[in-house]
Amino acid sequence: MDLNHLWFVLLGVLLAGYAILDGFDLGVGILHLAGRNDKERRLMINAIGPHWDGNEVWLVTFGGAMFAAFPNAYATVFSGFYTAFMLLLFALILRAVSIEFRGKREAAAWRRFWDACFFGSSALATFLFGVAAGNALAGIPVDARGVYTGGFFDLVRPYPVLVGLLTVSFAAMHGALYLYLKTESELQQRMRRWIWRGYGAALTCYALATIFAHAAQPDAARNFREHPWSWGVFILTILAFAIIPRAIARERPFLGFLSSSFVILGLVFLFSFSLYPNLVVSSLSPANSLTIYNAASSGKTLGIMAIIALIGMPFVLAYTAAIYWSFRGKVKITEHSY
Repeated sequence: MDLNHLWFVLLGVLLAGYAILDGFDLGVGILHLAGRNDKERRLMINAIGPHWDGNEVWLVTFGGAMFAAFPNAYATVFSGFYTAFMLLLFALILRAVSIEFRGKREAAAWRRFWDACFFGSSALATFLFGVAAGNALAGIPVDARGVYTGGFFDLVRPYPVLVGLLTVSFAAMHGALYLYLKTESELQQRMRRWIWRGYGAALTCYALATIFAHAAQPDAARNFREHPWSWGVFILTILAFAIIPRAIARERPFLGFLSSSFVILGLVFLFSFSLYPNLVVSSLSPANSLTIYNAASSGKTLGIMAIIALIGMPFVLAYTAAIYWSFRGKVKITEHSY
């Protein structure tokens, strides 16, 4: 494995880490209005309170690593998706503000306003992440200079929108699994029902997205035909998806959450493997696509970054594990709660 491949894999690891960890944060936001009173909504926010800002570090690191390792792809994606990314940035900022501002006053109208903002920003951010992934798979109009030649509405096509809906429904299920693990009594049972709703919606969207991808983009399975072993990951992902309802039926929420996390890991692998060796697929001509070689920084830059990653990643993993261990167990409302 050369340094170009190493950084392609590391970007996949960072993306998977973000999708798993901030995925349930976003899912909790999407489900926030399912809380029937102020106490339940406070419990939902406090379930993610110690983790949500740390989880977003994975996204920041992903963006920084892409900028340093594959600057040409970074420039094309961020210039082409500029309006969408500004909407995404607005949603992520509003989400953080909603979490922090909601508890500053006890007025019911004040809290209802920030509840709506928390729900809307979480749903919008999750949908935009999915639309971006759908466009990456479907390809975007990029010319020979690596310049995006389309407009904003060229990104809002049926397949990316379908992937966006899949992302929202799966995040809702992932968040409901996390809340089912962290809460008790009536709220926990309500989350159990939302798990089934999210599961049904995610299963439907995934089936439609898979059919659409293979019908409209036969080349999407090229790497799978050339490397038959990769079908094993696809099968394991489907099996993990099938374990979720069995785990919930047997009252084993931790197993269900682990299965959901493994499904996300499998989907990120399938997404990355479908793209490889491309980072940005051109819908105008395959020759215009940006790959892990023609979009990469120099070998020296990639080597220095690899050393930094080798030193820094253990600290990130240790910090993440320590935080989750420290705040394990059921969430409670205390004087320090949101």
